[in-house]
Amino acid sequence: MTDAAIATETRDLFSKFDPLINEREALLATGVRDPYAIVMDQVLSPTRAIIKGKETILLGTYNYMGMTFDPDVVEAGKKALDEFGAGTTGSRVLNGTYQGHKEVEDALKEFYGTSGAMVFSTGYQANLGIISTLAGKGDYVVLDADSHASIYDGCGLGNAEIVRFRHNSVEDLDKRLGRLPADALKLVVLEGVYSMLGDVAPLPEMVAAIRKHPNCMILCDEAHGMGFFGPNGRGAYEEQGVEGEIDFVVGTFSKSVGTVGGFCVSNHPKFEILRLVCRPYVFTASLPPSVVATAATSIRKLMHAGEKRAHLWKNSQRLHQGLTDLGFKLGSATPQSAIIAVILTDQMQAVAMWQTLLELGLYVNMARPPATPAGTFLLRCSLCAEHSDEQVEQIIAMFETAGKATGAIN
Repeated sequence: MTDAAIATETRDLFSKFDPLINEREALLATGVRDPYAIVMDQVLSPTRAIIKGKETILLGTYNYMGMTFDPDVVEAGKKALDEFGAGTTGSRVLNGTYQGHKEVEDALKEFYGTSGAMVFSTGYQANLGIISTLAGKGDYVVLDADSHASIYDGCGLGNAEIVRFRHNSVEDLDKRLGRLPADALKLVVLEGVYSMLGDVAPLPEMVAAIRKHPNCMILCDEAHGMGFFGPNGRGAYEEQGVEGEIDFVVGTFSKSVGTVGGFCVSNHPKFEILRLVCRPYVFTASLPPSVVATAATSIRKLMHAGEKRAHLWKNSQRLHQGLTDLGFKLGSATPQSAIIAVILTDQMQAVAMWQTLLELGLYVNMARPPATPAGTFLLRCSLCAEHSDEQVEQIIAMFETAGKATGAIN
């Protein structure tokens, strides 16, 4: 048999994944559980679940405002399921727009104070669709190097030129915009809160730098800011007072809203044309009636969730201080959001910490490259407004036990 024939037999389209497969198999061979294959056998509340027969505190769900079990939200979903059935079986531009889809878009317009709102089937599709439709061949998308995968994928689908600037660096953003052709059309994509480290963008300074350059529009992703930032819970851009400067806000229902779906809101007078030209909107079945009903109900309740927001901030401050006092390295020097990242030295220590915490009755997310910056392994804690003071103290105690058992702290 020739060398070419042997190569053909031993290689296929999966061969490029072999290094990752080998790394994963070596890790699991040590006896640890797979951090990415956890099954929730039963979910008891926004903060508790049964995993392999053990009641577990949930600290890795993004359920920031605890709306998944809100009685009004659940009842709205049940009612819509009874009245409209299980699904739409169609795109929004065909048979897939029901009364509930208009209602949730109206709720978004009221929540954000905008004239336009589009709902997508996922938050990923919202970024994919809006970015790829707005910025095409010959245009530029200028984005933070640590941007979410959906933002990068939106750039690729639209075939725009991608220009990255250093994470949260106003100076680098200004410099890179200055190098672009003045007459070129540019979309600058920012995130209010970054999902891995939980840090917040310096939006006023960034907006000021962007407005020095011609032909720029600004999109702000508030997936992790909606619900608890700002007096109305609109996000970090509201908290920082730049509402009038942001052209598009993209978000998701799978975090603070407590269900699934994505959206974009805007005051641009031509915004509605996107419904006819945005491929991830036009060529995807719309959300089921029960989902949009729960989303609309949740969004309207979030307008009046000041006490929940205050308690969530209290939880974030307490956990950040407790972990800092124990000697853990965190992703930010101060609590900036509901995300607190615990930085570990390597993958083995991160997995050991993750598994020890799970055995103690605490579920967190383990994150590694490429989701994190190169060489960074961390446990990502997502706090919830429904976490009680007692649960937060339990969490700190579990981290102390796990940290000492794995050598992550002394």
